[in-house]
Amino acid sequence: MADELHIPIVSEVDIVMARQQGRALAAELGFASSEQALIATAISELARNILLYAGRGLVQITTEHRAGRAGIGVVASDRGPGIQDLQRALEDGFSTGRGLGLGLPGTKRIMDDFELVSEVGKGTRVAVKKWVR
Repeated sequence: MADELHIPIVSEVDIVMARQQGRALAAELGFASSEQALIATAISELARNILLYAGRGLVQITTEHRAGRAGIGVVASDRGPGIQDLQRALEDGFSTGRGLGLGLPGTKRIMDDFELVSEVGKGTRVAVKKWVR
């Protein structure tokens, strides 16, 4: 599998593809099956947010290396409406749409590194990483 995958998100099928490809890369990197499932869940949440709030965007999944450790990186980006209140977006149960408000806070708990950047009217970028233990 390639060290870098680019998966355009425009439909539910793309969410499944991103999830499957992320899980496969996590397996190649040596993550335990339980961690593979968590990584797939995080990818699914990020991709679903793209579809729900922006309509389209991109998920990039990469192999990462730091201090002799391997990891997986995921960047979900879109040019949607952006997030007005980043702090509230990270609270369990807060949603401006039809979601349950668990995607971003859940993804933050699952992954080791989490970065959220958003500008109203320009889009959102979420970058996360998980390291093999």
